[in-house]
Amino acid sequence: MAFGVIQNVRKVFQLDELGSGALEPVVALDDASFEFEQGDLVALLGPSGCGKTTLLRIVGGLIAKSAGSVAIGGREITRPMGDYGFVFQAPSLMPWRNVLDNVLFPMEILKRNDAAARRHAHELLDLVGLSGFLSARPHQLSGGMQQRVALCRALVHRPKLLLMDEPFGALDELTRMDMNDLLLRIRHETRASVLFVTHSISEAVYLSDKVVIFSKRPARVVRQVPIALAYPRSQKVRFTAAFTAAERIASEALGVIAPVGEEATPP
Repeated sequence: MAFGVIQNVRKVFQLDELGSGALEPVVALDDASFEFEQGDLVALLGPSGCGKTTLLRIVGGLIAKSAGSVAIGGREITRPMGDYGFVFQAPSLMPWRNVLDNVLFPMEILKRNDAAARRHAHELLDLVGLSGFLSARPHQLSGGMQQRVALCRALVHRPKLLLMDEPFGALDELTRMDMNDLLLRIRHETRASVLFVTHSISEAVYLSDKVVIFSKRPARVVRQVPIALAYPRSQKVRFTAAFTAAERIASEALGVIAPVGEEATPP
């Protein structure tokens, strides 16, 4: 059995869940299914507001599904799990804590903030290039540096699954590409499985072993695209024929461009 099995997941938000003045229930997900192996990085790609984040929160046990099943490592997920890590678009660091203490916060919650935890936190911060900023406060860091701290915080308890919700969406393009490379390096070091929500076709192809493509809301899985790009990857791969072909397949599935042979011809 695959490490992650998402099967026929449906989510309907009832009126009391929305708080938005909606006049009827909203179907956010409709029959979403895919699988992934342990250690895979899977990108969830689709239009903004299509339900990708909703699915990520269901997989993380943060909200309940209306139908279907989610199993990770053979466990049916119905609540938050202690061996998951979360990284969201906003770093959400605690401003009164320094970098090291922000990273160690999950270990305090788990009552495992011992010498081994501190040693691992130092290793992670060194890996992301922040070993010289252990005592800095969040407001003293750039946006990219804050997101590196958030990534270390999500990894400090050695999660089996890392759930990332458009974590680099607010960064400038150069910083975003740098963070993409950092994520690939950390994923190689930690061997964690990753579900990565994005609406960037290029980012999805560059990062992942497989891209799962969603329709507009209510979200359905319209295509799964395996990415046959060798590791380790560098930015040079973006200019290869294989990368361009994968981008085209994803673009066709999203309806951004017409399939080959169906393009309109000039009169």
